[in-house]
Amino acid sequence: MLVVVVVVVVVVVAEEIVVEVVVVVVVVVVVVVVVVVVVVVEVVVVVVEVVVVVVVVVVVVVVE
Repeated sequence: MLVVVVVVVVVVVAEEIVVEVVVVVVVVVVVVVVVVVVVVVEVVVVVVEVVVVVVVVVVVVVVE
């Protein structure tokens, strides 16, 4: 009986640890994905701004 109780306690504790590890991993993955998306969006915005500036300069040069 004592062995069964010990095994059940170990299994319950192990399940809680696994759940906590899974939650931590999910949170880390979500944070990494959000950071990557933000960085990609920032890079795209900078590229678009540079393209707009180049187009404006070319138009101004051609018009003059």
